[in-house]
Amino acid sequence: MGFRKPELPVVDFETWSAGSWADKVRPMARHWAEVGFGTPVLMHLFYVVKIALYILGAVLVMLSTTGIDGFTEVRQWWTEPIVFQKVVLYTMAFEVIGLGCGFGPLNHRYLPPMGSVLYWLRPNTIRLPPWPNRIPGTRGDNRGPLDIALYAALLILLAVALFSDGTGPVPALGTSVGVLPMPLLWAILVVLALAGLRDKVIFLAARGEVYGSFTVAFLFAGHGVDMIIAAKLVCVVIWMGAAVSKFNRHFPFVISTMMSNSPVVRPRALKRLFFERFPGDLRPGRLSRFVAHFSTAVELLIPLVLLFSNGGWPTAIAAVVMICFHLGILTAIPMGVPLEWNVFMIFCVLTLFVGHADVGLADLSSPLPLLLLGVLVTVVTLGNLFPRKVSFLPGMRYYAGNWDTSLWCLKPSASAKIAEHIVAIAAMPQAQLERVYGSPQAAQILQYLGYAFRCFNTHGRMMYTLAHRAKAGPDGTDPVEEYVMTDGERLCSTAIGWNFGDGHMHNEQLIAALHRRCHFEPGEVRVVLLDAQPIHVQAQRYRLVDAATGEFETGHIRVADALARQPWDDAVPVHPDPR
Repeated sequence: MGFRKPELPVVDFETWSAGSWADKVRPMARHWAEVGFGTPVLMHLFYVVKIALYILGAVLVMLSTTGIDGFTEVRQWWTEPIVFQKVVLYTMAFEVIGLGCGFGPLNHRYLPPMGSVLYWLRPNTIRLPPWPNRIPGTRGDNRGPLDIALYAALLILLAVALFSDGTGPVPALGTSVGVLPMPLLWAILVVLALAGLRDKVIFLAARGEVYGSFTVAFLFAGHGVDMIIAAKLVCVVIWMGAAVSKFNRHFPFVISTMMSNSPVVRPRALKRLFFERFPGDLRPGRLSRFVAHFSTAVELLIPLVLLFSNGGWPTAIAAVVMICFHLGILTAIPMGVPLEWNVFMIFCVLTLFVGHADVGLADLSSPLPLLLLGVLVTVVTLGNLFPRKVSFLPGMRYYAGNWDTSLWCLKPSASAKIAEHIVAIAAMPQAQLERVYGSPQAAQILQYLGYAFRCFNTHGRMMYTLAHRAKAGPDGTDPVEEYVMTDGERLCSTAIGWNFGDGHMHNEQLIAALHRRCHFEPGEVRVVLLDAQPIHVQAQRYRLVDAATGEFETGHIRVADALARQPWDDAVPVHPDPR
């Protein structure tokens, strides 16, 4: 890796561009296996500085609270309940403004490096209500004054909470500073829910399943330590839910891909060890499988030790293990950059499980924390059984290599219509790459490097196999060479201002919203929609959709067939449904 310049694959462009799909992806895949995305060191330092500013901002917010004093006197206030409350709401604000997950160049956001607030305070941008036909007052996909007012109200309420003082002594919580006012917490939850019913993307971007759940736990402050217990239970569900989602055959592929791109794992010889046999066999090797299984065991078992150990050496050892677990993710700076979330979870380990190690389930004074636990476990269970119905975020299936995805095949005329007819801040992905890297040739190499990254995951091999069927269309006559393939996440980022790997934001709902604005001709836009694998089914369902004429093929692909292929293999067996 260079300090200022990326380390890109070196190819003879004319020869490379004339090759087949496999010919183009193979050198990109080999480059990724040894180098990763080739991100310059300066860019990684950019994210390190961002993490430092996030932490500094949190500390300054804490010190604005009456009774919380001393920049260097952290040990005097780090276990105060209001400190944890403010860190939760500060991180929610950080995320919903657009500064957290999905920020910057490692999420293909260049100019500008974020969307979110730049879209959601802007009229006529696209919104995606979760249940427009069931919830009155939520139909439509055009952002209006009500949507802007709700989002602005959420930001204002979060700002008020961050600079509010505590309500006074709460003996049951052992605090003289107190907690945040209950009406303020209720207002944040109500406005977040209303904004989310009008636009599910805002709820997901606020990480409602994490920070919203913690805010619900804060409502139990009137029951003493029930607030602390409920927050601990939320943490345990997050960890164990993520671990259960890794009970699949996809996760080793995530490990090998992530470690290849890690700025910490620098030696190429070490990167190669994560694969079966470099360069001919780039499936996950023994080391990747070991790391995958070991980290899943840590995420599943160590939280139980934290929950039930009540202090002493068991708590200390478990805390160190979980901190190392999150540091491992954090230092890899994974694509999608969920960095501050890992810092937050480290803070949870320290303030909840170490600082309040003596508070356990035996101290419950009401069933409310158990009720919250039941709701979260139910959502996680439904998310694993019916991933098409539940986003991988509330389903807590984090970075397990198994989520809903899409691939958009666009003719140049369709890209021009999207650029002309939607209200957006960011340019189309290809245009951004050309602007940043200076030429269509360099942009094309980066584009195929992105294809290779996707194909290191099992769903990528499925998507690019299905792309041939999508581009051919229902009658098999459309010329495939006219299409440019764009990852649904990238297009989602342009169209609605935020993306974080969730195919629920770029499925038929977004296709319909774009078609209403752009009036695509038949064949201009073809989309591959691939569902995540349910935990009890060894196959993934797919749908092929023409934006103008609708769905024209459904079927499934067996997971085992994708596992056996190399990243450049676009001939995974497909099983279409009878028509």
